[in-house]
Amino acid sequence: MPQISRRGLLAGMVGIGTVAGIATLELRPNRHQLGVSAIQTRESGLTWSGKTRSFSLKSRMAQIDLGGLLANTWIYGDTLPGKAIRIGKNDRVRVAFENELLVPTSVHWHGLAIRNDMDGVPGITTPEVLPGSKFDFNFIAPDAGTYWFHPHSGTQLDRGLYAPLIVEDPYENADYDHDWVLVLDDWTDGVGKNPDEILFDLQSDTGGASSMPGMDMGTTQGMDSGDVNYPMYLINGRPINDPDVLQARPGQRVRLRVINAGADTIFDIALSEHIMKVTHTDGFPVEHYETALLRIGMGERYDFIVTLKDGVFPFVADALGKSNLARALIRTGTGISPLDTFRPKELAGDPLTSNQLRALDNVRLPRRRPDRIHDLVLSGSMQPYEWMINGHMYPHTKPLLAQQGEMVRIRMRNMSMMYHPIHVHGHTFQIGNAGGMGARKDTILLPPMGGVNVDFLATNPGQWMIHCHNAYHAESGMMTRFEYVS
Repeated sequence: MPQISRRGLLAGMVGIGTVAGIATLELRPNRHQLGVSAIQTRESGLTWSGKTRSFSLKSRMAQIDLGGLLANTWIYGDTLPGKAIRIGKNDRVRVAFENELLVPTSVHWHGLAIRNDMDGVPGITTPEVLPGSKFDFNFIAPDAGTYWFHPHSGTQLDRGLYAPLIVEDPYENADYDHDWVLVLDDWTDGVGKNPDEILFDLQSDTGGASSMPGMDMGTTQGMDSGDVNYPMYLINGRPINDPDVLQARPGQRVRLRVINAGADTIFDIALSEHIMKVTHTDGFPVEHYETALLRIGMGERYDFIVTLKDGVFPFVADALGKSNLARALIRTGTGISPLDTFRPKELAGDPLTSNQLRALDNVRLPRRRPDRIHDLVLSGSMQPYEWMINGHMYPHTKPLLAQQGEMVRIRMRNMSMMYHPIHVHGHTFQIGNAGGMGARKDTILLPPMGGVNVDFLATNPGQWMIHCHNAYHAESGMMTRFEYVS
């Protein structure tokens, strides 16, 4: 596509949901919502392993060390990222959460198809947790895989409130020597403008696309892949000048679980001098696919198996459109670490994206035609900073409806020149037709002017969010609800 002014093009996209051919097919438009009894019935029908795992979790203010630069921010517990929660498939999970912040907050269990009233979205599923208050989460984790948790309150995602949640399958053939989690993040809190100031600038256009790169830390930009120019990019809470170092031996096989916890940044990821074998996306297994480079949107997760060579190898995350790197080091022998500016040759290739992956037979949805079809049309503008679904900003979007047991198809269309990672709460969808070859996911990265159809089974009653996982787009309107009705 030729170079076009994104501001000019997007200004013409406002209201695109009214164009011919864009409509929502509601086969049974009864608006009577399913209630608590339906949620409890679904929960009682889940398989329980017989094990209950209990954890405590605190959100708190803290000072962290970012490569010698001290920053005041909000974190879970004592570390950035927060300590990983590891449980088994079908375990009951109890988390005693306490909010030590001075503002209300929440905890969303990203990607887990848990009961609706534990999903952690204030005003929709779970009450917000006030300062000094507590909330006890209690749910069964039905699917193995790589997940994470974070707030669903304003721009809090763009601080330090995030941590991995790993659900292990006791029957999985674990043919690897190490299991490492790599959490990617874009960082500004405590070293540049804070997220609320950034959102204010975007919505008031005081720090818009005219801001000069490098003139301020945490400025806003006019980039197709994101709107914020961050001071630094992190892996496992460490900046590029103080990388996390993973120790292993040559020839060992490593499972890398990569989570993009960034608020506004898409990353292209690679391990220098290695080929990565993709095994899972968003928790679900895929036919193994070898690649040197992969593109991961905000909220997405990918698992890889890598057989390690002898030496010191940077694992890098290239911030798309922002010309900055995050990195960790994998050390299996002697050698000197490459300079911070080192860019592996793998970054010059074409990145793998989720549409190229194929689900394993045992995680494909049953093959059937959709009972209900919805369109999800994304549009928006930079001036004013407004992002829409089907021509409206949340909370004025029209909810998408379904009945229990229906196969639902969502036709996602991105009518903007921005990337949008779309996340569906409480469900996992199959890319393309149910029962086809597409991967199972809960978050999918839509490129500018791109589109995709996804199918999912409506078997988890309640009210659920569907939204862009760019925190600033979501806070500026790009959210809607999916509701079960009788």
